[in-house]
Amino acid sequence: MAKDLTESSHDRQNILNNRYALQQAEQHLSLGGVQFQGETVFTKQQLMLLYEVSDSTIEKYLVSHANELKANGYTVLKGSKLKEFKKLMNGTVTNYGTKTSALGVFSFRAVLNLGMLLTESEPARLLRSRLLDIVLDVMAERAGGHTKFINQRDENYLLAAFQEENYRRQFTDALDSYVEGNNWKYARFTNLIYQSIFHENAAEYKKVLKLAEKEKIRETMYSEVLNLIASFESGIAHELEKASQAQGCKLTQKEAENLFASFEQHPLFRPLILDARTKMASRDLCFRDALHEKLEAYIQSVPEADFERFLGEKSKSLEEQLSDPDTLAVFKRLKDR
Repeated sequence: MAKDLTESSHDRQNILNNRYALQQAEQHLSLGGVQFQGETVFTKQQLMLLYEVSDSTIEKYLVSHANELKANGYTVLKGSKLKEFKKLMNGTVTNYGTKTSALGVFSFRAVLNLGMLLTESEPARLLRSRLLDIVLDVMAERAGGHTKFINQRDENYLLAAFQEENYRRQFTDALDSYVEGNNWKYARFTNLIYQSIFHENAAEYKKVLKLAEKEKIRETMYSEVLNLIASFESGIAHELEKASQAQGCKLTQKEAENLFASFEQHPLFRPLILDARTKMASRDLCFRDALHEKLEAYIQSVPEADFERFLGEKSKSLEEQLSDPDTLAVFKRLKDR
């Protein structure tokens, strides 16, 4: 989907938190700047030339988006740092002179941040377009050509999937033993779990992620979501057994649905559901360009740690993980318990 970086703060931050995209951008955009204390920095005058805007235009954004720009590397040099910078610039800074007591400078990250904000600048518009292309290329390259199963690159995914499968059996066994109905009840009550956690049934989820008919939903889920589903399955299996034994007979489907509704409201799950909704909505929009409309209110920028988790050196394809002797040893120990 088309991204308007000038309007969306989380889309801007998702780019700025992706150090792999920033590395490629710094290499290919060649914006200039000067090296100062180990990083590339830019003065306001340099940005006025780069983006073809006035001093007052930049000042306007420094006021309207002060916190965002400061968080991404805009800083004001004073004292010894300013003296060192002036010395680097041969004693003066353009349009400021030697008597300047404070000088704002932009890191490369802050320069991109400003470029994603400026609506008055044609060079900034072109930069935004190039940035989005760079992000797509980096994501595809580091995720092995596609992002549909990027969740599986997380080193926690395999263990979460293995454990969830065991709790899934407990859940389906409980439905067999304690709830009336035919085989349709498995899909029906599984959908109730999905709707409790992320407001979508299986068909809606597959549509959002554009999954093929035979592609399995849970193979696309993040480890945190799988862990929460496992908790639901284990807890509901216990509650179904307890309620059925108290009545001395199987529960009707209506009784089981009422139990689900009550279980979902347990205070224990509120922070876990919030976390799962936030991670799923935010990561899917960032990594998969997939919008869960029913979770739109939970979308946040993806933290830098998640880019390391799914694109970093420790992230591996499922095939690589399954060929790792240490991983196989862990699963053998779990199986032998």
